[in-house]
Amino acid sequence: MNITEKQSAEPAELDALDRSLVQALALDGRASFSRLAEVLEVSDQTAVRRYRRLRTAGLVRVVGLPTGSRLGLFESWLRVQCAPDVALPVAEALARRPDIAWVTLNSGGTEIHCMTRSRTRKDRDALLLDKLPRTRRVTGISAHTILRKFFGGHEAWVGMDVLRPDQIAALRRPPAGPAPERYVMDESELALLAVLRRDGRAGYPELARATGLSESTARRRVERLRDLEAIFFDVEFVPALFGYEAEATLVLTVPPARLAQVGAALAGHREVAFTAAVTGAASLMAVVVCRDTDALYTYLTERIGAVDGVGQVEVIPALRSVKRAGMLVEDGRLVDPPPVP
Repeated sequence: MNITEKQSAEPAELDALDRSLVQALALDGRASFSRLAEVLEVSDQTAVRRYRRLRTAGLVRVVGLPTGSRLGLFESWLRVQCAPDVALPVAEALARRPDIAWVTLNSGGTEIHCMTRSRTRKDRDALLLDKLPRTRRVTGISAHTILRKFFGGHEAWVGMDVLRPDQIAALRRPPAGPAPERYVMDESELALLAVLRRDGRAGYPELARATGLSESTARRRVERLRDLEAIFFDVEFVPALFGYEAEATLVLTVPPARLAQVGAALAGHREVAFTAAVTGAASLMAVVVCRDTDALYTYLTERIGAVDGVGQVEVIPALRSVKRAGMLVEDGRLVDPPPVP
């Protein structure tokens, strides 16, 4: 049965087609509107109109992001403790940095969580050893290096599970072939990434103007970077607007001999949006998204509790999202970050 477009809807009213479109973009953020329309069984005009409505309302955005492990970026998960009156301003300042993503306020509003993607060790150390320690009323910093990602980045979060298996198969990109361990972007590729960070669906004419490449060359470069897994496309949205009210970070203590097994188990949980092995007293962290706190409790007791090898679990609820992977969050809507100076 085709999903037909509603005759009238306010931007925040999300129906089955809206959710299907978001999941489709999570599978392939650069899929053409004609391809999306074919898979979702609607007209091209409907696919375009729905995406533009969601994007204009600040509900959905596709962004192109670098793959840290492929490009040799220094990735860390930070826990920054602050006095309550400065936590939000510090979080907002961190969110404006292009090398920081996933900024949230946690733990009663006195702890900030974020992910760093520094291009050099010097840049990372300047943030951790100079800028943050000198920030007024920052009382503690805990930096945990990302050792191994088990889920996140290229993999699409499947919590919004509304597409049929055949629709998922039609949109899922084939696995890439062998790729080098590290890849160094040239200046034109860095210019491509700068545009795609702000709009992952930017057209090839815009990419060509930004880079000085021809449109055909820009197209080939984007596809090459995707095939090499040097970049990926992420769908930004605020889960609460889609009915997912409970976000939390789990910090798990797992013995080294069981770390790979437990990490793989969590990667298969539909509630998990990101999980990785990290340095520190606890060896695994995960970001989970649930319908509500009752669903979070069920996940902890029935899913996490059933995973052999998990020791202690710290549950840290996210009180406020300040930045997603690339977009700032204001009043529950996605907004563009400031231009990189």
